[in-house]
Amino acid sequence: MSPLLSLLAGAALAAGSPWWEDYTTREIFLCPNEGRVVLERNDAQASLVTGRYRSTLFRDASVTGALRYRNELISVSLRGDVLTMERLPTRVECLRTEQV
Repeated sequence: MSPLLSLLAGAALAAGSPWWEDYTTREIFLCPNEGRVVLERNDAQASLVTGRYRSTLFRDASVTGALRYRNELISVSLRGDVLTMERLPTRVECLRTEQV
């Protein structure tokens, strides 16, 4: 597991979105050498699921040309079918495999 995904796993809570978060979109991505990552999102926030761990991120509306969500540890941007997870200096790009 990469340092970035290890950080997510260590900082996240156990999986299971509460009903009030009402994520309208669920997307699955494959990351090189990492495996599957799930992004559940709505207009205000997102949940990034790696393995059995989950991190909550909030929408950064100041960015144009991409959807960007962040918290104090990580930034996630979505452009087309590419999800970029970033915690400087580490950056991982993943490709969408499924959208539900």
